[in-house]
Parts: sequence; structure tokens; C-alpha cells
Amino acid sequence: MKIVHYEDVEAKEVEGGFKLKMKWLNTSGSENFAVRHCEFEPGGYSPLHSHPWEHEMFVLEGQGSVVGEKETKAVVAGSAISIPAGETHQVRNTSEKTLKLLCMIPK
Repeated sequence: MKIVHYEDVEAKEVEGGFKLKMKWLNTSGSENFAVRHCEFEPGGYSPLHSHPWEHEMFVLEGQGSVVGEKETKAVVAGSAISIPAGETHQVRNTSEKTLKLLCMIPK
């Protein structure tokens, strides 16, 4: 068993001017999936991308939108998001406050 407090993990700026910082919360101790704590500054976003695995997100604070292939949906604190494998997607902070979320992906 390994326990870490998210404040003890270093946030790393995602390169590319996205206004996005990410913390990998379980860098060791898990063979099957990873948990990331993401902070999007106002106007921040993730790259529009897809990958061959599904992943889940949970919004902790703030509000924003998730851009999908067919639609864009608003999200707020408490929103649970499921992205199917292969679907093009992007997260955007649409507010004046930091958008914080957890993102779980397979390794």
C-alpha cells in the first residue's frame, strides 16, 4: 500500500502554452492505471487528441467544457466524465477560476 497527499506531489506544466499543470499521483505502486490531478488556469485547455484507451475524469472544482467528436458539454464540480477509446476530445476551462479535475487512465 502506498499513500501520498496530492499537495506533496510536484505539479508540472504541460508544454505548449496550454495553461495546464499536472500531478501524477501514483507514480509507483500501481501496475494497471494512473491517476492525474490536473489544474487548468482560466483560459487553459488540453490538446485536442485521441488515444486507443478509455479514461475517466472527475471535476473537483470549477467549471468548463469537454469537447467531443459530436458535441461540447458543460461540466462543473461533481461531474463524472467518461471518454471512450478512440474518441477525439479536449477539456477547456471556460471560467475565471481554476478548473481542477482527476483523470484516471490505464498504464
